[in-house]
Amino acid sequence: MACHIQEACLLLLLIPGLVTPAAINHEDYPADEGDQTSSNDNLIFDDYRGKGCVDDSGFVYKLGERFFPGHSNCPCVCTEDGPVCDQPECPKIHPKCTKVEHNGCCPECKEVKNFCEYHGKNYKILEEFKPSPCEWCRCEPSNEVHCVVADCAVPECVNPVYEPEQCCPVCKNGPNCFAGTTIIPAGIEVKVDECNICHCHNGDWWKPAQCSKRECHGKQTL
Repeated sequence: MACHIQEACLLLLLIPGLVTPAAINHEDYPADEGDQTSSNDNLIFDDYRGKGCVDDSGFVYKLGERFFPGHSNCPCVCTEDGPVCDQPECPKIHPKCTKVEHNGCCPECKEVKNFCEYHGKNYKILEEFKPSPCEWCRCEPSNEVHCVVADCAVPECVNPVYEPEQCCPVCKNGPNCFAGTTIIPAGIEVKVDECNICHCHNGDWWKPAQCSKRECHGKQTL
C-alpha cells in the first residue's frame, strides 16, 4: 500500500514538467476587458501626427482646435501639419527695462529702473539738476535726461569776466569800449590824452570809440 502511494506522489511531481508552453492555448484564457481597452488606447494615441496636437502638458487637441502649446507661446491652431501659431507684432521692450516676463505671447517689461544716469551720476525721476553753470537738466519718466543750454547774450563790454557758478560772462565795470588801447566807460566823454576826447558808440561797444581832437600843446594823437 505504501508503495502505491509513493508512485502516485512521484507522478504528480512529474506532470508539470510534461506540460509545454505550446500546449497552453491563450484563447482559453482571454484577457480582462480593462486590459484590452488599455492596450488599444496605447496603440491609437501613440502617434498623433495628422490626427491631433499635443501641448507642453500632454493635453491632446483635435484638428481645427485653437490652443496654447505652452505658457510662453502664442495661440495656435491644430492642423494636419502640426500647430500653426500666430506671430503678432510685439511692442518693443524699453532699452532700460530691468525685468522682462515671457508668460504670454509677447514678452512684457515689468520693471524699468526709476532713475536716470548722466555723466556717471544717478538722478531720480523728475529731478532737476545743473551739471554745469550753463546747463539745466531734468530726469524724465522715460529714464532719459533732457537738458537745455543757456543762450548767453553778447556782453556790452570788451573785458567780460566769468564768475564762479555763473554761466554767462558779466561786465563787472559796466559797458565800455576801446579808445586806441585804452578802455573807456560808455555813456560819457573821456579825455584820453591832451588832444583827444572820446566816447563809445551807443549799443555798438565792439566798435572803436569815436574821438574828436582839440587844441593841445602836445603832438599825441590816437
